[in-house]
Amino acid sequence: MKARAIWQWAAMGFIAVLAAEAAVASAGSLEISDLFSSIESADITLQGEGANATLQLDLIHEGEKMASRNLAVDGPGTWAIRWPDIESEKGSYDCCAALVQNSTAISKRCYGFYYGGAEPIRFDVRDFRADSRGMHLAISASDSAIVDIYYMLLQGGKAVYVTREQAVAIAGSYASPISRDYAWKQILQKGQDYEGRVKIVELKYNQTRAFMNQFQAEDDASITETYQDETGASATVLGNSRVPFVGYLRFALYQNGSLLNITEKKTPVLLAGDDDTVEITWNGTLEPGIYQLRTILLSRDGSVMDLEENVIEAEPLQKINATETAEKSGLPAGLAALAMIAALLMRKRR
Repeated sequence: MKARAIWQWAAMGFIAVLAAEAAVASAGSLEISDLFSSIESADITLQGEGANATLQLDLIHEGEKMASRNLAVDGPGTWAIRWPDIESEKGSYDCCAALVQNSTAISKRCYGFYYGGAEPIRFDVRDFRADSRGMHLAISASDSAIVDIYYMLLQGGKAVYVTREQAVAIAGSYASPISRDYAWKQILQKGQDYEGRVKIVELKYNQTRAFMNQFQAEDDASITETYQDETGASATVLGNSRVPFVGYLRFALYQNGSLLNITEKKTPVLLAGDDDTVEITWNGTLEPGIYQLRTILLSRDGSVMDLEENVIEAEPLQKINATETAEKSGLPAGLAALAMIAALLMRKRR
Protein backbone atom coordinates (compact mmCIF):
# COMPACT_ATOMS: atom_id res chain seq x y z
CA MET A 1 0.00 0.00 0.00
CA LYS A 2 2.85 2.34 0.88
CA ALA A 3 4.56 1.72 -2.48
CA ARG A 4 1.29 2.27 -4.29
CA ALA A 5 0.74 5.61 -2.53
CA ILE A 6 4.27 6.73 -3.41
CA TRP A 7 3.63 5.80 -7.05
CA GLN A 8 0.36 7.76 -7.09
CA TRP A 9 2.05 10.86 -5.64
CA ALA A 10 4.83 10.55 -8.21
CA ALA A 11 2.33 10.17 -11.04
CA MET A 12 0.37 13.20 -9.89
CA GLY A 13 3.56 15.24 -9.72
CA PHE A 14 4.54 14.12 -13.20
CA ILE A 15 1.11 15.06 -14.56
CA ALA A 16 1.37 18.49 -12.92
CA VAL A 17 4.77 19.05 -14.52
CA LEU A 18 3.40 18.03 -17.93
CA ALA A 19 0.43 20.36 -17.50
CA ALA A 20 2.71 23.27 -16.61
CA GLU A 21 4.99 22.55 -19.57
CA ALA A 22 1.98 22.28 -21.87
CA ALA A 23 0.69 25.64 -20.66
CA VAL A 24 4.08 27.26 -21.27
CA ALA A 25 4.37 25.59 -24.68
CA SER A 26 0.89 26.78 -25.61
CA ALA A 27 1.65 30.32 -24.53
CA GLY A 28 5.08 30.10 -26.12
CA SER A 29 3.50 30.38 -29.56
CA LEU A 30 2.85 34.03 -28.70
CA GLU A 31 6.06 35.99 -29.18
CA ILE A 32 7.47 39.48 -29.52
CA SER A 33 7.94 40.17 -33.21
CA ASP A 34 8.80 43.88 -33.19
CA LEU A 35 9.91 46.51 -30.68
CA PHE A 36 10.71 50.20 -30.95
CA SER A 37 11.43 52.82 -28.33
CA SER A 38 12.53 56.41 -27.96
CA ILE A 39 12.99 58.44 -24.80
CA GLU A 40 9.31 59.47 -25.01
CA SER A 41 7.42 56.31 -25.99
CA ALA A 42 7.59 52.71 -27.17
CA ASP A 43 5.51 50.27 -29.20
CA ILE A 44 5.62 46.50 -29.26
CA THR A 45 4.02 43.92 -31.55
CA LEU A 46 3.09 40.34 -30.64
CA GLN A 47 2.45 37.54 -33.12
CA GLY A 48 1.20 33.99 -32.74
CA GLU A 49 -1.44 32.47 -30.48
CA GLY A 50 -2.01 32.68 -26.76
CA ALA A 51 -3.62 34.79 -24.07
CA ASN A 52 -3.46 35.75 -20.38
CA ALA A 53 0.12 36.97 -20.52
CA THR A 54 1.91 40.07 -19.25
CA LEU A 55 4.29 42.38 -21.07
CA GLN A 56 7.07 43.85 -18.97
CA LEU A 57 8.90 46.81 -20.51
CA ASP A 58 11.98 48.42 -18.96
CA LEU A 59 13.85 51.56 -20.02
CA ILE A 60 17.51 51.08 -19.07
CA HIS A 61 20.43 53.52 -19.07
CA GLU A 62 23.96 52.40 -18.17
CA GLY A 63 22.58 49.34 -16.39
CA GLU A 64 20.09 51.35 -14.31
CA LYS A 65 16.36 50.85 -14.76
CA MET A 66 14.91 54.31 -15.46
CA ALA A 67 11.24 53.36 -15.95
CA SER A 68 9.03 50.26 -16.19
CA ARG A 69 5.60 49.43 -17.54
CA ASN A 70 3.48 46.27 -17.26
CA LEU A 71 0.70 45.50 -19.73
CA ALA A 72 -1.86 42.70 -19.64
CA VAL A 73 -2.17 41.26 -23.15
CA ASP A 74 -4.97 39.10 -24.52
CA GLY A 75 -3.34 37.81 -27.69
CA PRO A 76 -1.53 39.10 -30.77
CA GLY A 77 -1.54 42.82 -31.61
CA THR A 78 0.35 46.07 -31.16
CA TRP A 79 0.57 48.10 -27.96
CA ALA A 80 2.09 51.53 -27.33
CA ILE A 81 3.10 53.22 -24.07
CA ARG A 82 4.44 56.60 -23.01
CA TRP A 83 7.50 56.71 -20.80
CA PRO A 84 7.25 59.01 -17.78
CA ASP A 85 9.21 62.25 -17.79
CA ILE A 86 12.70 61.51 -16.54
CA GLU A 87 15.91 63.51 -16.29
CA SER A 88 17.28 62.23 -19.55
CA GLU A 89 21.05 62.21 -19.91
CA LYS A 90 22.85 61.99 -23.20
CA GLY A 91 23.92 58.44 -23.98
CA SER A 92 22.83 54.94 -24.94
CA TYR A 93 19.52 53.50 -23.78
CA ASP A 94 17.88 50.09 -24.05
CA CYS A 95 14.22 49.17 -24.02
CA CYS A 96 13.87 45.53 -23.00
CA ALA A 97 10.56 43.68 -23.22
CA ALA A 98 9.63 40.31 -21.75
CA LEU A 99 6.44 38.36 -22.39
CA VAL A 100 5.62 36.51 -19.17
CA GLN A 101 3.25 33.57 -18.67
CA ASN A 102 2.89 31.82 -15.29
CA SER A 103 5.94 33.70 -13.97
CA THR A 104 8.02 32.39 -16.89
CA ALA A 105 9.42 34.62 -19.65
CA ILE A 106 8.41 33.00 -22.92
CA SER A 107 9.77 35.70 -25.25
CA LYS A 108 12.31 38.50 -24.84
CA ARG A 109 13.57 41.33 -27.01
CA CYS A 110 15.61 44.54 -26.58
CA TYR A 111 15.93 47.70 -28.66
CA GLY A 112 18.84 50.10 -28.28
CA PHE A 113 18.95 53.78 -29.19
CA TYR A 114 21.10 56.83 -28.55
CA TYR A 115 19.62 59.97 -27.01
CA GLY A 116 21.00 63.48 -27.28
CA GLY A 117 23.62 62.88 -29.92
CA ALA A 118 24.65 65.06 -32.84
CA GLU A 119 23.53 62.57 -35.48
CA PRO A 120 22.28 64.39 -38.60
CA ILE A 121 18.49 64.48 -38.84
CA ARG A 122 17.47 63.08 -42.20
CA PHE A 123 13.90 64.29 -41.83
CA ASP A 124 12.01 66.59 -39.49
CA VAL A 125 8.37 66.35 -38.39
CA ARG A 126 7.12 69.93 -38.48
CA ASP A 127 3.56 69.21 -37.38
CA PHE A 128 1.55 66.26 -36.11
CA ARG A 129 -1.96 66.00 -34.72
CA ALA A 130 -4.68 63.41 -34.39
CA ASP A 131 -8.39 64.08 -34.01
CA SER A 132 -11.80 62.57 -34.71
CA ARG A 133 -11.21 62.74 -38.45
CA GLY A 134 -7.75 61.20 -38.68
CA MET A 135 -4.09 62.24 -38.55
CA HIS A 136 -2.27 65.15 -40.13
CA LEU A 137 1.48 65.10 -40.64
CA ALA A 138 3.91 67.65 -42.11
CA ILE A 139 7.47 66.43 -42.88
CA SER A 140 10.51 68.15 -44.32
CA ALA A 141 14.06 67.05 -45.09
CA SER A 142 17.46 68.60 -45.74
CA ASP A 143 18.09 66.06 -48.51
CA SER A 144 15.69 63.86 -50.40
CA ALA A 145 14.63 60.85 -48.34
CA ILE A 146 12.38 57.81 -48.68
CA VAL A 147 10.42 56.74 -45.61
CA ASP A 148 7.75 54.27 -44.54
CA ILE A 149 4.98 55.74 -42.40
CA TYR A 150 3.02 53.66 -39.89
CA TYR A 151 -0.35 55.03 -38.78
CA MET A 152 -1.88 53.62 -35.56
CA LEU A 153 -5.22 54.21 -33.88
CA LEU A 154 -4.97 53.24 -30.20
CA GLN A 155 -7.61 52.70 -27.55
CA GLY A 156 -6.62 51.72 -24.03
CA GLY A 157 -3.01 51.41 -25.16
CA LYS A 158 -3.76 48.76 -27.81
CA ALA A 159 -3.79 49.46 -31.53
CA VAL A 160 -7.27 49.15 -32.98
CA TYR A 161 -5.76 49.40 -36.45
CA VAL A 162 -2.28 49.68 -37.94
CA THR A 163 -1.46 50.47 -41.55
CA ARG A 164 1.72 51.38 -43.41
CA GLU A 165 2.34 53.78 -46.27
CA GLN A 166 5.47 52.62 -48.07
CA ALA A 167 8.18 54.48 -49.96
CA VAL A 168 7.01 58.03 -49.30
CA ALA A 169 9.34 60.52 -50.98
CA ILE A 170 10.27 63.63 -48.97
CA ALA A 171 11.72 66.48 -51.01
CA GLY A 172 14.91 68.09 -49.81
CA SER A 173 13.55 71.35 -48.39
CA TYR A 174 12.92 72.45 -44.82
CA ALA A 175 11.08 75.50 -46.12
CA SER A 176 8.41 73.48 -47.95
CA PRO A 177 7.28 70.47 -45.88
CA ILE A 178 5.06 67.86 -47.45
CA SER A 179 1.67 67.12 -45.88
CA ARG A 180 0.20 63.69 -45.33
CA ASP A 181 -3.38 63.22 -44.19
CA TYR A 182 -4.69 59.87 -43.05
CA ALA A 183 -8.40 59.34 -42.35
CA TRP A 184 -9.48 56.74 -39.82
CA LYS A 185 -11.12 53.65 -41.30
CA GLN A 186 -13.04 52.84 -38.13
CA ILE A 187 -16.25 54.45 -36.91
CA LEU A 188 -15.40 56.15 -33.61
CA GLN A 189 -17.62 56.34 -30.54
CA LYS A 190 -18.52 59.78 -29.26
CA GLY A 191 -16.93 60.62 -25.91
CA GLN A 192 -14.38 57.78 -26.06
CA ASP A 193 -10.66 58.48 -25.57
CA TYR A 194 -8.29 57.47 -28.38
CA GLU A 195 -4.67 58.06 -29.33
CA GLY A 196 -3.14 58.54 -32.74
CA ARG A 197 0.44 57.35 -33.20
CA VAL A 198 2.64 57.85 -36.22
CA LYS A 199 6.00 56.16 -36.74
CA ILE A 200 8.28 57.24 -39.58
CA VAL A 201 11.05 54.84 -40.61
CA GLU A 202 13.92 55.96 -42.84
CA LEU A 203 15.62 52.70 -43.83
CA LYS A 204 18.74 53.94 -45.61
CA TYR A 205 20.25 55.57 -42.50
CA ASN A 206 18.18 53.57 -39.98
CA GLN A 207 16.40 56.56 -38.45
CA THR A 208 12.99 56.18 -36.82
CA ARG A 209 10.83 58.80 -35.14
CA ALA A 210 7.44 58.39 -33.46
CA PHE A 211 4.78 60.75 -32.09
CA MET A 212 1.55 60.24 -30.13
CA ASN A 213 -1.47 62.49 -29.66
CA GLN A 214 -4.47 61.80 -27.41
CA PHE A 215 -7.97 62.99 -28.34
CA GLN A 216 -11.59 62.48 -27.38
CA ALA A 217 -13.88 61.50 -30.24
CA GLU A 218 -16.55 64.09 -31.06
CA ASP A 219 -19.09 64.38 -33.83
CA ASP A 220 -18.73 67.33 -36.19
CA ALA A 221 -20.41 68.75 -39.27
CA SER A 222 -20.73 72.10 -41.08
CA ILE A 223 -22.97 73.95 -43.50
CA THR A 224 -21.26 74.24 -46.88
CA GLU A 225 -23.98 75.78 -49.03
CA THR A 226 -27.38 77.44 -48.63
CA TYR A 227 -30.14 78.57 -50.98
CA GLN A 228 -33.27 80.58 -50.22
CA ASP A 229 -36.06 82.36 -52.11
CA GLU A 230 -39.75 83.29 -51.81
CA THR A 231 -40.88 79.63 -51.78
CA GLY A 232 -38.42 77.92 -49.43
CA ALA A 233 -34.81 77.22 -48.47
CA SER A 234 -32.17 74.50 -48.45
CA ALA A 235 -28.83 73.77 -46.81
CA THR A 236 -26.06 71.30 -47.61
CA VAL A 237 -24.37 69.70 -44.59
CA LEU A 238 -20.89 68.09 -44.66
CA GLY A 239 -19.70 65.53 -42.09
CA ASN A 240 -16.26 66.27 -40.57
CA SER A 241 -15.73 63.36 -38.17
CA ARG A 242 -15.58 59.57 -38.03
CA VAL A 243 -18.16 59.81 -35.25
CA PRO A 244 -21.56 59.55 -36.98
CA PHE A 245 -23.24 62.96 -36.95
CA VAL A 246 -26.95 62.88 -36.16
CA GLY A 247 -28.44 66.36 -35.97
CA TYR A 248 -31.00 68.71 -37.43
CA LEU A 249 -31.30 72.01 -39.28
CA ARG A 250 -33.34 74.91 -38.00
CA PHE A 251 -34.54 77.49 -40.54
CA ALA A 252 -35.72 80.69 -38.82
CA LEU A 253 -37.36 83.35 -41.01
CA TYR A 254 -37.56 86.97 -39.75
CA GLN A 255 -38.89 90.27 -41.05
CA ASN A 256 -38.16 93.55 -39.28
CA GLY A 257 -36.94 91.63 -36.25
CA SER A 258 -40.10 89.52 -35.90
CA LEU A 259 -40.01 85.75 -36.19
CA LEU A 260 -42.40 84.66 -38.93
CA ASN A 261 -41.58 81.00 -39.41
CA ILE A 262 -39.38 78.36 -37.82
CA THR A 263 -38.92 74.96 -39.42
CA GLU A 264 -36.71 72.11 -38.19
CA LYS A 265 -35.71 69.07 -40.19
CA LYS A 266 -33.46 66.14 -39.30
CA THR A 267 -30.25 65.66 -41.26
CA PRO A 268 -29.14 62.29 -42.63
CA VAL A 269 -26.46 60.42 -40.64
CA LEU A 270 -23.10 61.77 -41.87
CA LEU A 271 -19.47 60.66 -41.55
CA ALA A 272 -16.37 62.61 -42.60
CA GLY A 273 -16.61 63.45 -46.30
CA ASP A 274 -20.35 62.67 -46.59
CA ASP A 275 -22.73 65.49 -47.51
CA ASP A 276 -26.44 65.85 -48.08
CA THR A 277 -28.93 68.62 -48.81
CA VAL A 278 -32.03 69.32 -46.70
CA GLU A 279 -34.88 71.31 -48.29
CA ILE A 280 -37.95 73.03 -46.82
CA THR A 281 -40.81 75.19 -48.13
CA TRP A 282 -42.61 78.16 -46.55
CA ASN A 283 -46.34 78.18 -45.97
CA GLY A 284 -47.02 79.71 -49.37
CA THR A 285 -45.05 82.27 -51.35
CA LEU A 286 -43.66 85.15 -49.29
CA GLU A 287 -45.25 88.57 -49.68
CA PRO A 288 -43.06 91.24 -51.30
CA GLY A 289 -40.44 92.59 -48.91
CA ILE A 290 -37.04 92.01 -47.29
CA TYR A 291 -36.60 88.97 -45.03
CA GLN A 292 -33.74 87.56 -42.97
CA LEU A 293 -33.08 83.82 -42.83
CA ARG A 294 -30.98 82.20 -40.12
CA THR A 295 -29.96 78.59 -40.88
CA ILE A 296 -28.62 76.75 -37.80
CA LEU A 297 -27.03 73.30 -37.69
CA LEU A 298 -27.53 71.62 -34.31
CA SER A 299 -26.25 68.35 -32.87
CA ARG A 300 -28.47 65.77 -31.26
CA ASP A 301 -28.03 67.39 -27.83
CA GLY A 302 -28.92 70.85 -29.18
CA SER A 303 -25.38 72.25 -29.43
CA VAL A 304 -24.86 74.73 -32.27
CA MET A 305 -22.41 73.25 -34.79
CA ASP A 306 -22.67 75.92 -37.47
CA LEU A 307 -24.92 78.74 -38.67
CA GLU A 308 -25.38 81.00 -41.65
CA GLU A 309 -27.50 84.12 -42.15
CA ASN A 310 -28.88 85.37 -45.47
CA VAL A 311 -31.31 87.92 -46.88
CA ILE A 312 -34.32 87.12 -49.08
CA GLU A 313 -35.68 89.89 -51.31
CA ALA A 314 -39.18 88.88 -52.29
CA GLU A 315 -40.40 90.88 -55.28
CA PRO A 316 -44.02 91.27 -56.43
CA LEU A 317 -45.08 88.84 -59.12
CA GLN A 318 -46.24 90.60 -62.26
CA LYS A 319 -49.54 89.51 -63.80
CA ILE A 320 -48.97 88.73 -67.45
CA ASN A 321 -51.67 88.52 -70.12
CA ALA A 322 -50.58 85.73 -72.43
CA THR A 323 -52.93 86.84 -75.24
CA GLU A 324 -51.55 90.38 -75.32
CA THR A 325 -48.01 89.05 -75.17
CA ALA A 326 -48.74 86.69 -78.04
CA GLU A 327 -50.17 89.50 -80.19
CA LYS A 328 -47.16 91.74 -79.52
CA SER A 329 -44.63 88.98 -80.09
CA GLY A 330 -46.41 87.25 -82.92
CA LEU A 331 -46.34 83.95 -81.06
CA PRO A 332 -49.31 81.66 -80.40
CA ALA A 333 -50.90 82.32 -76.98
CA GLY A 334 -49.88 78.89 -75.59
CA LEU A 335 -46.22 79.32 -76.53
CA ALA A 336 -46.21 82.84 -75.13
CA ALA A 337 -47.60 81.61 -71.80
CA LEU A 338 -44.93 78.91 -71.60
CA ALA A 339 -42.26 81.50 -72.36
CA MET A 340 -43.55 83.74 -69.56
CA ILE A 341 -43.58 80.85 -67.05
CA ALA A 342 -40.02 79.92 -68.02
CA ALA A 343 -38.94 83.55 -67.60
CA LEU A 344 -40.51 83.70 -64.14
CA LEU A 345 -38.81 80.48 -63.06
CA MET A 346 -35.46 81.76 -64.30
CA ARG A 347 -35.99 85.02 -62.39
CA LYS A 348 -36.77 83.20 -59.14
CA ARG A 349 -33.64 81.11 -59.48
CA ARG A 350 -31.41 84.19 -59.56
